[in-house]
Amino acid sequence: MFAVLKTGGKQYKVASGDVLRVEKLAAEAGDEIQFNEILMVGDTVGTPTVDGAGVQATVIDQIKGPKTINFVKRRRKHGSQRKKGHRQQLTLVRIGDILEKGADKSGVKAAVSGKGLAVSAAAVAVATAPKAKTAPKKEAAPKADKPKAEKPKAAPKAKAAPKAEAGADDLKQLSGVGPALEKKLLDAGVTTFAQIAAWTDDDIAAMDEKLSFKGRIEREGWVAQAADLAK
Repeated sequence: MFAVLKTGGKQYKVASGDVLRVEKLAAEAGDEIQFNEILMVGDTVGTPTVDGAGVQATVIDQIKGPKTINFVKRRRKHGSQRKKGHRQQLTLVRIGDILEKGADKSGVKAAVSGKGLAVSAAAVAVATAPKAKTAPKKEAAPKADKPKAEKPKAAPKAKAAPKAEAGADDLKQLSGVGPALEKKLLDAGVTTFAQIAAWTDDDIAAMDEKLSFKGRIEREGWVAQAADLAK
């Protein structure tokens, strides 16, 4: 006799004595488990599962599948690439008895995917049984009118960003500089193209670290641009 069971989102056609690799189950080597999602047993086809059917198995070992390599590359101006290996965690089982009926009363632990604890088939049947309808709640007596609470005062508006000082240059003309970066430069006391054009390598390194520009100054060529704009 054969059966078609479902576990870990996959379907397997099995017979007694087969050795099967399935998605990791919460069980240890030597444990007796039972698969309860049976789609077909012999000539009986489930709708979608066969009521009372089950496939019992013995856990042989917890293993890992073959290594797969995931490689991602982003082709952009400042692209990146990532290489990562993965080995899927699997459980090796040997198929035992195939039950057409009475699996929910066998007392064998149900096969549970992942790291959850294995539970008995009877416990699974109880947990999945439809809940009884509760009696309708009695209507509560109308509450006395309470005085309306005062509306909370609106939070104070955030202060506007500091404006550039008189005589300051429009630093947004530099490549890659928007309002946010311009504000960082103004807060650091950098207001003109002449200041940037006069930066030395030490000045660039200090400013890069202070404002967390991550090499943007050299990458965008701000010093050369500032020298042209300051003329």
